[in-house]
Amino acid sequence: MKRRQLLWGLSAATLLSACSSPQITDYAAEKPLLDLRQYFNGTLDAYGVFTDRSGKVVKRFTVVMQCSWQGDEGVLDEAFSYSDGTKQRRVWRLTRTGEGHYTGRADDVVGVATGQASGYAFHWNYTLALPVDGRVIEVQFDDWMYLMNERVMLNKASMSKFGVGLGEVTLSFMKRPT
Repeated sequence: MKRRQLLWGLSAATLLSACSSPQITDYAAEKPLLDLRQYFNGTLDAYGVFTDRSGKVVKRFTVVMQCSWQGDEGVLDEAFSYSDGTKQRRVWRLTRTGEGHYTGRADDVVGVATGQASGYAFHWNYTLALPVDGRVIEVQFDDWMYLMNERVMLNKASMSKFGVGLGEVTLSFMKRPT
């Protein structure tokens, strides 16, 4: 009986650990090293899609980003163009608060975004006030970025409300040569 309980406990622990989400520290030893102040400096182009919870592409978009840093303070000025012809602008104000740690603010971000970089990855969380059908809803973003090389970064963000998945945003960033 005790042996059966022990096996059940080990099986449950293994199953639970398989369901856990990645941690930013999982990427600490990976290269190339991501320095947000270096990568998000200059002009970048991004290409993305928003997919609903079934995986269907709902919107395609492009972004032109003008990025600059003064010490530990950065500005990411994003100009979005959506496939339906609409335009949007978001200006992020980032602050490096410690080694690999950042906070961010934007007009449509509720409160403060918090994030951490480690190895080639950056992970941050924030709540976005999103206009939908003439009203504004607050949705949570779980946002991961992965530096592929000095010019290319991939981004995958999960969007949820009350813990229920709404969809995902997938982006590729391309830094323009200087």
